[in-house]
Amino acid sequence: MRLPRPRQQSLERALALSRSKPLRIALTACVSLGGLAAAALSVRHFVSGGWPLGHADPYLVAAAAVLFLAAYASKAFGWKRLFARDVRPSAPALAAATGAATVTGVALPGRFDDIVRITVVRRFRTSKAGFPAICLSIVLVGFLDSAALTPLASVAAGLTDMSAWPRAGIAVVAAAGIGSAAIVIAMPRLERSRRLARFRIVRWLASHSAGTREAAKAWLFIAGSWSLRAAALYVLFLALGLEASFVLALLFLCASAASAALPVAPAGQATQAGAGAAILVVAGVGAPSAVAFAVAAQGLIVLTGAVVVLLASAWEARGRLIAVAR
Repeated sequence: MRLPRPRQQSLERALALSRSKPLRIALTACVSLGGLAAAALSVRHFVSGGWPLGHADPYLVAAAAVLFLAAYASKAFGWKRLFARDVRPSAPALAAATGAATVTGVALPGRFDDIVRITVVRRFRTSKAGFPAICLSIVLVGFLDSAALTPLASVAAGLTDMSAWPRAGIAVVAAAGIGSAAIVIAMPRLERSRRLARFRIVRWLASHSAGTREAAKAWLFIAGSWSLRAAALYVLFLALGLEASFVLALLFLCASAASAALPVAPAGQATQAGAGAAILVVAGVGAPSAVAFAVAAQGLIVLTGAVVVLLASAWEARGRLIAVAR
């Protein structure tokens, strides 16, 4: 089914605009300014309120940071599986995109992180995927994120002794993951339906979606990423000297991840920290300790994200220099 001529022309103009050099320069400038603003806000906060990790065990903090770095890498390998083999960006490019979105999320409103991801991926020389393919992969990663949280949320809901309402909220996170997994599995099969196959968008989604096997591999990597984050949060609890269990780490992880799905939020990282602190308070952790832990956790996630961006940028610069030398 072909789109009406006016609508097709509008789509072509939008795609041409997305490929234009001025727009890419403008987006790069916005990402850079967002990163600077995030750094300025972080410095201002810690100067006025103090650094929550100041009295923490440095070895355990370092261990948590290593786990967060491993989580970024695992997420990148999972995201990579959602592209066609001949256009897959490199894992460093995808890790840099995730790290940059995390850093700029300190200052930028929620959902702007997707623009940051697209911009960073397209800036790497190994990225051959087009704009629509990158957008679709981000949507699929979001679905698989939700699906990967299902077992963790189920364990948290089953083992916590909180009241019914917080447990129901965690159960909703688990149920959303089941629905997300069903969507990812069904998407490649859309064109088998004669009614749906008439639509061009349905055929495009079916042909560009990851197959069931690749989606399963992507889910394993992404689930591993969330498990590593949960382990890092538990280690961070120990580093701060807080009495905590792995269930509390799972509750914090699920609450912050659920808040990230909001369509609009004042600032991505601030919203996640607030949601995580709130669930800790409901679970019985003192408010000052809960806030300190939430700020420390999000701060460490942002710092490790910045390290990932620097490492990936160095890898990209090395590759460009080798290509020029040849």
